[in-house]
Amino acid sequence: MSFSRAIKIAPSILAADFANFGAECRAVEDQGADWIHVDVMDGHFVTNITFGPATCAAIRPHVRGVMDVHLMIAPVDPYIEGFAKAGADIITAHMEAGPHVHRTLQAIRATGAKAGLALNPGTGLDGVENLLDLLDLVCVMTVNPGFGGQAFIDMSDKVRRLRALIGPRPIHIEIDGGMTPDTAPLMARAGADVLVAGSAVFKGGSVVDPTPYGTNIRAIRTAAEAATGTVV
Repeated sequence: MSFSRAIKIAPSILAADFANFGAECRAVEDQGADWIHVDVMDGHFVTNITFGPATCAAIRPHVRGVMDVHLMIAPVDPYIEGFAKAGADIITAHMEAGPHVHRTLQAIRATGAKAGLALNPGTGLDGVENLLDLLDLVCVMTVNPGFGGQAFIDMSDKVRRLRALIGPRPIHIEIDGGMTPDTAPLMARAGADVLVAGSAVFKGGSVVDPTPYGTNIRAIRTAAEAATGTVV
C-alpha cells in the first residue's frame, strides 16, 4: 500500500445493504471508491453493535483495494489479531478506548497491518505527538461515534493543527462523519486526504443500479480536489 496524499474516498459499509456486502464492496470499488471502510462497534464503547472479524473475513475476497477497519470498541487489544487475520490493511483504534494506546499501536503494527488512531470530536491533540512514529493514519471524527447519518461537526482547526504536527511524515489524515460535497472541501483544505462517507455514497443506488454510487463518489472527490487547488 503505497503512500499518497491524493484525495481518497472510503465508503463506509455501515450505509450499505447488509444482505449484500460482497456485491456492495465490488460495486463501490467499480464506481471509483479507493478504500472500503468498516465501522466496528461493540455496544460498549459506543451504544451500537455492528460487525466482527468474521464479517471482515467474509468481505475480504470482494475487496480489491484497501480494507480500512475502524474499531469503535473497548478493550481493543484482545481483538487486534482477529481483525488482522481477517484481512484488515489498516486497523484504527480510538485514543479514548484505553489507557495504553502506545501498546495498542505497537500490537497493530506487530500484525503487519497499518496502525491508525481515531480522535473523538471532544478529544484534543495532546499526546498525539508522542505517538507519531507508530502511526500510519489519524482519523478525526467529525461526528460522535456510534451511528451513521449524523450531522457534521466542523473540525477544520483540529485538522490544520494535526497536519502541521505531522509535517512530512507519511501519515494519512482521515475524516469520518458527515462527509458530503459541501463538507469535504473544508476538510481537504485543512489537510485531510481520506474522506469516509456512508449515506452520501450509497444514497440513491443499489447493487442492481450502482451508477449513483459513482456519481456520489465523483461529487465528493471533485469538491475536495477543487478546494485544494491540485490533483496529486
